[in-house]
Amino acid sequence: MIFRLENLIPLPMLEIPVVESRVWEADSFRFEPGMSYLVEAPSGKGKTSLLSIMYGLRKDFRGELFINDSNSREINDRQWSEFRKKKLSFIFQGLELFDELSGMDNILLKNQVTQYRSQKQIMEMADKLDIEGFLDKKCGILSFGQRQRVAIIRALCQPFEFLFADECFSHIDEENGARAMELIRAECNRQNAGFILTSLGNMKYSLDETVNL
Repeated sequence: MIFRLENLIPLPMLEIPVVESRVWEADSFRFEPGMSYLVEAPSGKGKTSLLSIMYGLRKDFRGELFINDSNSREINDRQWSEFRKKKLSFIFQGLELFDELSGMDNILLKNQVTQYRSQKQIMEMADKLDIEGFLDKKCGILSFGQRQRVAIIRALCQPFEFLFADECFSHIDEENGARAMELIRAECNRQNAGFILTSLGNMKYSLDETVNL
């Protein structure tokens, strides 16, 4: 799966200077499979907008987005649904977890649809991220960093050709952040998938390419 952006910019950003951006309004910019990208920018420069457009959640942009050779404006809702089930996974900045459900139940909601992971594999990921002792607790009482780790595990419970991660390390301590990055890298390598991580510019981990918005 290749993403190609041509002269693209979200409509709400038309009044914001983007002269140093490598992406917004560029003649052409590509995100390639098997590559990892660190997208850096201060708040308000469109990091979440970029991922939301590429995930099909936002259509309010000028220019064009091509997925492989298909114009995203011609991709219907059923096709987007299939992409999100089999080709695209997303760790949302807001996490999108159900507070009243346990961490494990939040993970299983996805895994029951995809049938991608065994219970043993889920617990192995939880152990690696030092969250296994908290999965039986409701997400509403977990710390934000614990919830981020739940969301990371959930995102890895499906096949994907690209993984989008929107500031998903912001509240995770350095040790667990390194473990989470190792887990993500291993899964992306195994699936030969692309990885796009957004950051405010304080990320400790180096990826294949850094992109300034």
